[in-house]
Amino acid sequence: MTVRFAVTGLVASDLTASLAFYRRLGLVFPEGAEDQPHVEAALPGGLVLALDTEETIRSFLPGWQPPAGGGRVSLAFRCDSPAEVDARYEELVAAGHHGELKPWDAFWRQRYAVVHDPDGNEVALFAPLPVRGE
Repeated sequence: MTVRFAVTGLVASDLTASLAFYRRLGLVFPEGAEDQPHVEAALPGGLVLALDTEETIRSFLPGWQPPAGGGRVSLAFRCDSPAEVDARYEELVAAGHHGELKPWDAFWRQRYAVVHDPDGNEVALFAPLPVRGE
């Protein structure tokens, strides 16, 4: 099993302003992105920059609050399978790292979990869920 760094996610307090900023840097977001709760831009090398509204984060972490000192960055690592999300999460928690969100089948069609690194940064683990009938 191989884990690959895949996504840098930012929580935007003002999505329209964040989109304008990153578009000025040359990132391409879809038309109508300002009206979406989650948007992505492909980066060179296959990486993705994702922007989520605060409301989106609170939809699955109801107690989430923006950090007082800034730092709204989270890292996300793509796993080979939903089972690997579960295994990596359990491995990290067993090693003493804080498990923020246990693995679950997210509405955006991913197995998804969140742990904290030693500095308290959020690190997501995810894998696409199989399409029904496959």
